[in-house]
Amino acid sequence: MDYLDRVLDTLQDLLRRLIDALLGPEQQPEAEPIPVPVHEPGARGR
Repeated sequence: MDYLDRVLDTLQDLLRRLIDALLGPEQQPEAEPIPVPVHEPGARGR
C-alpha cells in the first residue's frame, strides 16, 4: 500500500510539472497594495 501511495504521489508530481511546462505556472492572485498613511501638514485642524 505504501508503495502504491508513493507511485501515485510521483505521478501527480510529474503531471503537475508537465502541465506547468505546457501551460505555464498556476496564476497566483495579485497581492493587494498596503495603504500607506500620508502626513499632510495643512489638513489638520480643519
